[in-house]
Amino acid sequence: MRTPGFFPFLLARMATVFAVQVQAVVVAWQVYDITRDPMSLAYVGLAQFLPMLVLLVPAGDLIDRFNRKAILAISWVIEAVCSGVLLWLSLTQNHNVAWFYAVLVLFGCGRAFTGPALQSILPQIVPRTQLAQAIATNSMLLRVSTIGGPILGGFLYKWGGGGLTYLVCVVCFLVGLLLLHFVPILYADKPSAESIRDRADGLWTRFGAGIRFIWSHPIILGTISLDLFAVLLGGVIALLPIYAHEVLHVGPEGLGLLRSAMGFGEIAAGAYLSRRPINRNVGMVMFVAVAVFGVANLVFSLSTWFWLSFAALMVAGAADMLSVYIRISLINFATPDHMRGRVNAVNMLFISSSNELGEFRAGTSAAALGAVQAAVFGSVCTLAVVAAWMRIFRPLRTVSRFEEAAHFLRPPHHHS
Repeated sequence: MRTPGFFPFLLARMATVFAVQVQAVVVAWQVYDITRDPMSLAYVGLAQFLPMLVLLVPAGDLIDRFNRKAILAISWVIEAVCSGVLLWLSLTQNHNVAWFYAVLVLFGCGRAFTGPALQSILPQIVPRTQLAQAIATNSMLLRVSTIGGPILGGFLYKWGGGGLTYLVCVVCFLVGLLLLHFVPILYADKPSAESIRDRADGLWTRFGAGIRFIWSHPIILGTISLDLFAVLLGGVIALLPIYAHEVLHVGPEGLGLLRSAMGFGEIAAGAYLSRRPINRNVGMVMFVAVAVFGVANLVFSLSTWFWLSFAALMVAGAADMLSVYIRISLINFATPDHMRGRVNAVNMLFISSSNELGEFRAGTSAAALGAVQAAVFGSVCTLAVVAAWMRIFRPLRTVSRFEEAAHFLRPPHHHS
């Protein structure tokens, strides 16, 4: 916290994550309220995922070549504009869902740059010796927004409709932009001969180098692919509007509480990790955390009691926080600064695939099977993924300390 710029960086992230969380719960509620079709929730996720897929290559490359603070600021401006358009749609009572999907596509374009830029800039703000603890502190404090955003979003929508809710989102993005101005870059690596040669290559050559780097590090590949498939198959967040409407019988404020439940678990785990960072048997701990995530989602899937569902989501959130802390730390310790943009772009694509594309998977499964059956099936698939990845990515299972992450260089199939 005493590092110059780290505290305003945290506040800026909290403000913008708060806006994203508020907007997510209200958009999902509005779209489902207009259509009453589970497939509409699938399209909400798909509209945000496809731009991130298309922009993966230029996002990672630009973040490695240009000022990361400037790129982050521009992406937040785009997201603020999207909140402004949603504000206009709500004030004019426009019920054409195509407009909502179009705004979410533009919002996805902004997020394609936001995620990799944020992950790449953090190691330039704090010294390497404090990086793991900074990641835990950063993740924990962000969960304040993850908790408060959905709760306040549900109540704001109930009290003031979409107009008031989206106005709050616009203000939060503007606050984030103001705070970002006070974040100095103090710990950027000096240009090496390798990084200078890398910048001289073409776009696709540079991006290919990033892909080869990930492929040659089974710990990085195993870590980001574990998160992809575990959450893609087992995530239940997209089904919360259906559970709120039809299973638990609560209104938008109840939906806001459900969306914040994982945040309560995450902030509890993050508070512990920020005080006592884990750096022993980290690979095995991550596998156990993802398995607990799957079991907790299974309990939620079968519950018809609101507070049991809330508690199950809290446990899932705590397990997810532990997994995220280990995953981000492993990636940052294993990746040189001049490649962080590309590596984090791929990582954010995998995260977005597990979230937004996971919403599409959940919506289509719910439409075909029913919400409860889709949630149960997904939770079981998460546990199957954990078992498979423990066998395929043995170096990830056996790595003990974060500093060891860069030493496993052979492709993962040599270890399986």
